[in-house]
Amino acid sequence: MLDVRVRGSRVRGVRVLTATGVLAGLLAGCGIRATQVPTDFAPAPSMVPCELSVTDIATQATPSMPVEVFLLCSGALVRVNRSVQVAEGTDEPARRVVVAQGLLDALAGDPSDAEDEAGYDTAVPSGLTVTGPRPGDPEDALRLSTAPDSLPKYALAQIVCTFADSAAAGDNGSVALGSTSAESLRRYECTPETQSDPGAGNPPSTEVGGT
Repeated sequence: MLDVRVRGSRVRGVRVLTATGVLAGLLAGCGIRATQVPTDFAPAPSMVPCELSVTDIATQATPSMPVEVFLLCSGALVRVNRSVQVAEGTDEPARRVVVAQGLLDALAGDPSDAEDEAGYDTAVPSGLTVTGPRPGDPEDALRLSTAPDSLPKYALAQIVCTFADSAAAGDNGSVALGSTSAESLRRYECTPETQSDPGAGNPPSTEVGGT
């Protein structure tokens, strides 16, 4: 009985080796090198999140006033290039409003294909409009068609940081915002904390005078 079992094992061993040899031959015939190490076939790597190539960035600019807006990516605010149209000869107060409206429209627009692939998104709703200061407001005040505190946290953070870093609000790191349907104004700041975690809460703000 012992001899039978041993012989049987040898026979099975021969069969396994033979099958392995045949498989190796078939693989070699197909130009594939056989391997004894299991191989995991993973999908090809996609674009690195929140990174755009120089070509992708350049395609966002048009022959008009270059600006930067903040989109959302990986839970943070990230700058991207855009442009707005401003007619030559526009005086400074009107220019601020034109730039602000262009920035709002850019924020509400769909990210480009390259940006979408890299994980960029926006929370700013379409249809928002902006007007300049009322009498008695600070000269850099902007009033939105929707009350700032009624906007989603992410959207407000995008708007505050985009405006505060632009010609629309003096490029001083803050912006006085209110709504067209209320008197009050608040001066919002774009802090490093707001940029890194816009969903944590509304950007820090203080109340300012208004009529």
